[in-house]
Amino acid sequence: MLKDFKPVLNILLRFVIVYVVLLLAYQYYLNSFRYGGLDPFSRLITEQVKDVQNYLGYPTQLYDDVKGEQVYFYVRNFYPTRMVEGCNAISVMILFVAFVIAFYKGFKTFIFILAGLVLLYIMNLFRIVGLNIVMTDHKEYGKVFHDFIFPAVIYGTVVLLWLIWIKFFALKNENS
Repeated sequence: MLKDFKPVLNILLRFVIVYVVLLLAYQYYLNSFRYGGLDPFSRLITEQVKDVQNYLGYPTQLYDDVKGEQVYFYVRNFYPTRMVEGCNAISVMILFVAFVIAFYKGFKTFIFILAGLVLLYIMNLFRIVGLNIVMTDHKEYGKVFHDFIFPAVIYGTVVLLWLIWIKFFALKNENS
């Protein structure tokens, strides 16, 4: 009887192992920058958001709050938002990678993961830019965009990538 469930159990086990290992590695990474302000990956995104906003005509400066492990965006004479570690989408990327590896299909798995991570990174970058613009020009919609619209976009992209992976790569018959 257990033999019938072996493929499903293998997929679940792979997912859990990859997810836990990546989560622990990420936590180790974060702990190594504790008390030093925002971690370097989040800081990189913050700098890129600033550059995009400056290009789009939203003059932006950054103000560090090292103790609070955050960076404030200063746009058009006020602070619409702040960047914290949770805004960097790493947790979403970890979930994406664990799922794709759970349905491992050789070298193309890593190509798909790389392409998906680049897409998620770019989408997250523009998510933060979009939130800053909404909070600068239409603060009354800020909560809806922060809590519902932008998370739906980023998680929706992850689900769409998963569906593409399953339909066109993972479950595709190798002999066809």
